[in-house]
Amino acid sequence: MPRSLRVVAVSGSLHAPSKTTALVRAILVALERALGGSYDIDVHLIELSEVGRAFSGALRRDELSAEAEAEIVRIEEADLLVVASPVYRASFTGLFKHVFDFVGQYSLRGTPVLLAATGGSDKHALIIEHQERPLFSFFQALTLPIGVYAQDSDFTAYEVSNPALTARIDQAIAQGLPLVRAALAPTADPVAYVGAW
Repeated sequence: MPRSLRVVAVSGSLHAPSKTTALVRAILVALERALGGSYDIDVHLIELSEVGRAFSGALRRDELSAEAEAEIVRIEEADLLVVASPVYRASFTGLFKHVFDFVGQYSLRGTPVLLAATGGSDKHALIIEHQERPLFSFFQALTLPIGVYAQDSDFTAYEVSNPALTARIDQAIAQGLPLVRAALAPTADPVAYVGAW
């Protein structure tokens, strides 16, 4: 019987429809295709454009609404995270950062994280390396080797339409799967596995 795999995706976009959310959905479809049969995949997508207000006004974890707390717990208990944000002022959105400010400092230790971002042009592609990867390194998460960046021209009517982007998604997943499987192995220490990566 396939093992259950809890995949939680976070789209940091503040708008709907959203190219960032479209990118996340495309990654999730590709991920399910790559892992199909090996795992019973349970996917939960957090769209900050929909649930962002649940986090407003809270500065501490004990001030969160029940809805917001439930989303944070889902993030903390994920077996695999997919996170994406549009580029705002050379970084991720403020709400995206605000949400992860509530996540327990050690709760993502060893959790594989696929990083993704969207921007108007390829000039913003380094957000993944300069902003997202350091954030999740703080949590001692295992960021997958290749992130996925998409620009406006990769979409048509809020759907991924560029075959090159689809290929990048598939490459990111293929390169990351050994790390994901190592992290999910019952007796493996995923943090120790980094040294062999």
